[in-house]
Amino acid sequence: MRIAYWCVLTAGLLPIVSVSLAKAGVKGYDNRMPRDWLTQLSGWQQRANAAQQNAWEAFALFSVAVILSALQSAPEAKVDTLALAFIAARVAYLGCYLADLATLRTLVWMAGFGCTLAIFLAGP
Repeated sequence: MRIAYWCVLTAGLLPIVSVSLAKAGVKGYDNRMPRDWLTQLSGWQQRANAAQQNAWEAFALFSVAVILSALQSAPEAKVDTLALAFIAARVAYLGCYLADLATLRTLVWMAGFGCTLAIFLAGP
């Protein structure tokens, strides 16, 4: 299986990691209204929830890019490298969000988005 496919799985798990961090150690979690409860968080946990939301947004375009690159018989090594770079950028993005490094977070987001666009353009 292509490395890029494993990266799609990893990208799909990153939002779950982010929201798990947001919920970690906080008392009073309400499973009946989890989204309302998450909006009441503050500090790094609120940022972890925001990172979760952005991770879902990034996942959609990235996963479509990888699938279309496979359908177009794009060079596997190139797509795999870009997919790994995307995952690295997304992990760094989460770290920047948690650490409240807004400017660096934006630059890392742009790098990940650039990887996704490059995957779209990787086909013949």
